[in-house]
Parts: sequence; C-alpha cells; structure tokens
Amino acid sequence: MANALQEQLLKAGLASKQKARDVKTQKRKQKKVKIDDGSADLKQQIAQQKLEQAEKDRALNEKRFAEAEEKGQVRGLITEFTKFAISIPTDAEIKFNFTVNNKILSVYVNEKLQGQLLSGAVGIIRYEDKSYLVPHKLAERVNLLVPEWCGYLWTDTDDNQTEQVTKEDDPYADYAIPDDLMW
Repeated sequence: MANALQEQLLKAGLASKQKARDVKTQKRKQKKVKIDDGSADLKQQIAQQKLEQAEKDRALNEKRFAEAEEKGQVRGLITEFTKFAISIPTDAEIKFNFTVNNKILSVYVNEKLQGQLLSGAVGIIRYEDKSYLVPHKLAERVNLLVPEWCGYLWTDTDDNQTEQVTKEDDPYADYAIPDDLMW
C-alpha cells in the first residue's frame, strides 16, 4: 500500500512500469541534489590550502635555487654530473621510462643499467633536453638543489616499500614466469 494511486494508474493502463521507475529515480536524484552536507565547502577549503602550499613550495624552491646559484653550486653541479655521467651504451635495447615536469621521457639502457636504476644505485638527471645517468648520491644532491632536473631517483621510503611475500606464502609459486615478460 505504499503508492495506491500508482497501482491504480498501472492497472488502468494510464501509466507504464517504465514511467513509474523513471519518476522514482528522478525523485531520488532531486533528494540527493537538495541535501547539502557541507562537503562542497570542505573541498573548496582543501583546494585553497593545496594552492597555498604549492605557492609556498614554489617560492621556497626559487629561493633555494637563487641561493645555490649565488654560491656557484649549480654550475658546480652541472659540471659534476656531466663529468661523472655514466655513458649509455649504443647497443642498449631496453626502454626505461621516467617523468620530468609531468612529461614521460625514456632512455634506452642495457640490463646492467636497468638493474642499477631499479636498485637505486643510479639516477637520471635531465638538463637542457639531455638525459644523464649519474650515481645515486649525485642525483640526490641535484634533487635537493634543483628538483626540476631530477628525472628518476629511487628512494627507499615507507610509502614505496611493499610487503615481500615469502616463498611459503606465495600463491603463485607453482606457476612459471615467461622469459620474455617485461613489466
């Protein structure tokens, strides 16, 4: 007896089941629109805080870069990472992707360099449209002074750590991994 009029209209043939469903969904949508739980204000406030924080970070980076430039550290870094850059072999076939300023770039490396990149022994610096493979310590220093140049730097933080599955607990231990599988 929830909606006697609706039942009567359906029996009389003046309305269809589809129309009744459409009316119910439209009423439900109107109820949702009318309810204001304050989340819009909260979202706007969070967006404003993010913008302010980004502006502060940008100003701090510019200040740090200006101070480093005054001391000549940036020029020293440029000469240092061009001097200590690891040469990329010409016969490298493995494509290694990384991001710089929200752009996806790639460099071709061999298996040895790929292993070093993934283990964190080597980082990638991008300066004047050229990529340099440099030792991890040097890449960290560049990341501190000029983070825009640091293309790939593996860091061991709590956010990046994943739980290692032991051999006994591995549910896929019985399945063979293909040799040509690349992640």
